[in-house]
Amino acid sequence: MGPTGPTGRAPAPGAAGGPGHGPAEAGAGSRRWGAAGISVWLDGLSRQRLAGGRLAALARQGRIAGVTSDPAFLARSLTGGGPYYTGQLGDLAERGVPAERALKALAVHDIRWACDILRPVHEATAGVDGLVSVTLDPRLAHDAEATLAEARALWRAVDRRNAMLGIPATAAGLTALSACLAEGINVNATLVLSAARHRQAADAYAEGLERARAAGRHLASLASVASFPVSRIDTAVDALLDREGTLEARAVRGAVAVAAARHVHEQYERMLDEPRWHALAARGARPQRLLWTATAVPDAGASGLLPTRYAAPLLTRGTVTAVTEETLEALEAADASEAVAKASAGAGTYTAARRLLGHLQWFGIDHGELALRLESEALKELNDAWHQLLDRVTLALDQGPSAAATG
Repeated sequence: MGPTGPTGRAPAPGAAGGPGHGPAEAGAGSRRWGAAGISVWLDGLSRQRLAGGRLAALARQGRIAGVTSDPAFLARSLTGGGPYYTGQLGDLAERGVPAERALKALAVHDIRWACDILRPVHEATAGVDGLVSVTLDPRLAHDAEATLAEARALWRAVDRRNAMLGIPATAAGLTALSACLAEGINVNATLVLSAARHRQAADAYAEGLERARAAGRHLASLASVASFPVSRIDTAVDALLDREGTLEARAVRGAVAVAAARHVHEQYERMLDEPRWHALAARGARPQRLLWTATAVPDAGASGLLPTRYAAPLLTRGTVTAVTEETLEALEAADASEAVAKASAGAGTYTAARRLLGHLQWFGIDHGELALRLESEALKELNDAWHQLLDRVTLALDQGPSAAATG
């Protein structure tokens, strides 16, 4: 049946090495989640973490089993990168490399480095984890052919089996996603903000696998996740509920994001029992796991909310949770074992989630329309971050080799 077994569920990833030199208690907590089939990935790839050895330490200690990044994080990393980017920027400036190509060179350098660090995890988990997910140029989100061309180019440049390319789950993006899988490229369907969009992403994944099989590819070598940005839901819904201002609205406030995530997870579980998936699993295919992103709590300190508010309830077998390092430490300190048990309870949590989402209509909130609005806003943010990134690289290159080497 291949590495996923008869149900199509991925095996428990297990620990990514010994306790290393980090806090014993923290590492032990993370390894328990791994043993329970829960993957935790680090949200944020930076040259600082690569060169300083932090990413390697977290992986060696078994505290993280993968890493994600996007243009916004890369922009922050580059701006505050200190000496870590100066040598490469200086070399690119000396050679007169244009900003677009220079940006790709910086990204490829970091992706390959991270992939090499996480290769032992990738090998130890038979390809389930040890993945490095990076978002493609978001300006291409509504152009399937351009997205596919960019994916091919980046995949060839990185040349690592444990790389994964993030493609927004727009209509064009999902077309490109299927084509990428057909060509053997690992993909992350990003900005999945509703059950309807998740269904489309899952169907695109299945189509890609079927095309890959027709092309003679081994399905067990392909990996994919569907990313659900949790906190974005509450940020938007809570603002609408605050406008309502009633006791009923306040009672729902802060609970919709996790409910929406659980509703998507219920659909995911059901799809694993569909004939189309069983046929693919029988040929070695792995499930397209759900990846919970945006799990950090905005303004947690000022609001008094627990930093584990989103991450802990969604630590569920067979899924991936992306966390900032601060959220990871909070989870480990809290020891989220009880949350894991509750999140894995199944039908009870699903029923409650459906009921709560049904209540949104009382406040004039259409979840489907809200999801489309949030997708559009998120794409705009990614585009803005990409332009900031290009501006930063352009400035460094225009100032010449010596300025780039000191900027």
